[in-house]
Amino acid sequence: MSSLYVDRRGVEIRFDSEALAFYEGSERIGTVPLAPLERIYLRGDVRLSSGLLGRLGAHGVGVVILSGRRARPTLFLPRPHNDARIRVAQLRWLAEPARALRIARWLVRGKLLAHRALLQELAEARPGARVYLAHGEAALGRMAEQVGAKPDTGSLRGLEGAASAAYFAALAHVFPPEARFGGRNRRPPRDPANAVLSLGYTMLHAEAVLAAHGHGLDPYVGFLHEVDFARESLACDLVEPLRPLIDRFAWRLFAEQTLRARDFSMEPDGACLLGKAGRERFYAAVEQPLELARKRLEGMLAGLRGVLLETGDARALPDQL
Repeated sequence: MSSLYVDRRGVEIRFDSEALAFYEGSERIGTVPLAPLERIYLRGDVRLSSGLLGRLGAHGVGVVILSGRRARPTLFLPRPHNDARIRVAQLRWLAEPARALRIARWLVRGKLLAHRALLQELAEARPGARVYLAHGEAALGRMAEQVGAKPDTGSLRGLEGAASAAYFAALAHVFPPEARFGGRNRRPPRDPANAVLSLGYTMLHAEAVLAAHGHGLDPYVGFLHEVDFARESLACDLVEPLRPLIDRFAWRLFAEQTLRARDFSMEPDGACLLGKAGRERFYAAVEQPLELARKRLEGMLAGLRGVLLETGDARALPDQL
């Protein structure tokens, strides 16, 4: 087990003999060995000491706190990678537009091809939506061929935005009616499908931050997403080609009726939120796509690190998604 999900009010976590012990009041309700853990997701009124946070960091365990009903993430990162050359090289590549563009093209091409592959897969599962999916697939294929001709990251981001619009227009024909999915919306999500997508993307982003940090890269310094205050731009970059993992996962939750409309509630401001019982089923299932995302992040970051340190070939990057 590499991930632990804790979503329970009134729980205290303590360190006890190389394990995490869970208490409600004075009653010990369970333990989890520390050794296999790589990350912990906390939600709700969970208590732990600064000393425990220090131990988790020393053991290389990242902590992701999903706070409030909207699950806004806060991360406590383990000790950073010791090789500062990687971060210096990252900044040097960002300062050279031609080099930075090469990496941004790799990311966008990977995103478009991954989105296209998912539409192809869904066309087999949902033959009634095949016409819409084929239209989106063809549009993404054409746009993927245009990536190499984009002269700068601004035009590349414009292409990526148009591709996302075509992709979600096709995806809207796949989700069951209970999901009420008519396209992507967020901040806040206004339907069950988008509530699941937003939570899944939040967790995927946290995984990208942890992975970049572990490889010695600065999660805030991106190549496709511009550097901006308080935004982990590199993590945003890394997430783009991996979003279809969450999209497929979200579709299956509704298609297999793991989640139903009754698992969601609507807030006065129009936000759609996943309830406690639904979150338990979500956490039980999300580890599979997140584990696949971690493996892909390892490959992406190993390739990117080699390119930045000039021990790899930037032309090989597109093949590493």
